Amino acid sequence: MKIALITDTHWGIRNDSIAFHDNNKKFLDDVFYPTLVSNGINHIIHLGDIVDRRKYINFLTAKRLRDDFLSPLENMGITLDIIAGNHDVYYKNTNEVNALKELIDGRYYNINIYTEATTVTQEDDTPILYVPWINDQNRTNTLKEIHYTKSQIVLGHLELAGFHMYRGSIESHGDDPDLFGRFDVVCSGHYHHKSSSSNIHYLGSHSQFTWSDHNDPRGFHILDTETKELEFVVNPYEMFAKVWYDDMNKDPEIINVESLKDKFVKVIVSNKNDLYKFDKFIDKIEKVGVIDLQVVEDHLNLNTEGDEDIINEAESTVDIFKKYIDQVDFGINKKKLETTIVNLYNEALTVQ
Repeated sequence: MKIALITDTHWGIRNDSIAFHDNNKKFLDDVFYPTLVSNGINHIIHLGDIVDRRKYINFLTAKRLRDDFLSPLENMGITLDIIAGNHDVYYKNTNEVNALKELIDGRYYNINIYTEATTVTQEDDTPILYVPWINDQNRTNTLKEIHYTKSQIVLGHLELAGFHMYRGSIESHGDDPDLFGRFDVVCSGHYHHKSSSSNIHYLGSHSQFTWSDHNDPRGFHILDTETKELEFVVNPYEMFAKVWYDDMNKDPEIINVESLKDKFVKVIVSNKNDLYKFDKFIDKIEKVGVIDLQVVEDHLNLNTEGDEDIINEAESTVDIFKKYIDQVDFGINKKKLETTIVNLYNEALTVQ
C-alpha cells in the first residue's frame, strides 16, 4: 500500500501572504493531486503543523485551507489523517486545545485527527504509530505507546537532537534519537529541512518559506508500507531566486527574467558599468511581477575580499549570524546561542 506523506504546510505563513497561498495551490493542483491519481493513492498522512499560528487563524487562510486542500480531498474520496504539530496546538504543555479540533474535526467524513500517540491499523493491516507533538502532559503515555507498540513504522512531529532544523543549523536539544532506534522507519515533521540519519527521516516542509530555504529541495513523500521505502516528489515551484548581475562579463539580456515571476528576488551586483542598462534590467524584472525585489551592491560589503565574499554575504542573514557568533568569544555555549538566534529570526519572518 502506498501512502502520501506531507508535513509542515503552515497555512497562513508570512502574515497570511496570498502569494504563499497561491504557490500552495499551484503545487497541489499541478503536482500533489496528479501524483496521487497516477499512483492510485487514496490515503494521506499529514505529519503536523498544518497551520502556522498557534493562537488564531485569519479568515482568508481558513478559507484557502478548506478550498485548496481539505475540500478537494473530500471530493476525490481521499482519506486524510492529521497528526498534531506544535504550531497546531494553543498551549505549549498540552495538546488539548488545538486548531485541528476547532477547524477540522467532525466537519469532513474523510479526515481523522490525532492529538495523542496512537497505533493506527492501515487499510492493508499495517500498523503505524502516530506520535503527535510531545509535551509535559502526554509524555508519559507517549513513551508507553512507543515502548509497547507492535508497529515498525513511526510517523510523528518530533523534536530530536542532532538534526537540521534549517539547512546548516543543527538542533542541539530535544529527545534522544535512540528512543526510536528499534523501529524500521521513522518519519517526522517539525524541522523544515529534509534530512536523514539511520532509520530516522525528517521529511521537510512542502515549500520554501524564507530566504534560508533558498535552493533547499522541498516536496512530499510516498511511503510503501510493504517495502518501507520512501519516494521523494519534488515541488518545482520555488519562492526565492537570486540573479547575479555582471555587465562586464555577461550580457544581462540573456537572463530569463520571466522565471522570476511571483518570487522573492535578490539581484547581486558584481559589475555595473552601464547605469542605463542596469536600470532597464531592474525595470524589466519589476514588470514581470515579482513579490519582492532586493538589490545587493558590492559597496555595501566593504569588509568582503571579493565578489565571492559579496555573494556569500548576500546568501543568507542566518549565515551572517552564524559567522559572527563563531568569530567572537561570548564565554557561553555558542551552539545554543546560534540555535536560539536562528529560531528567533525565522519566527520573526512569520509574525505580524
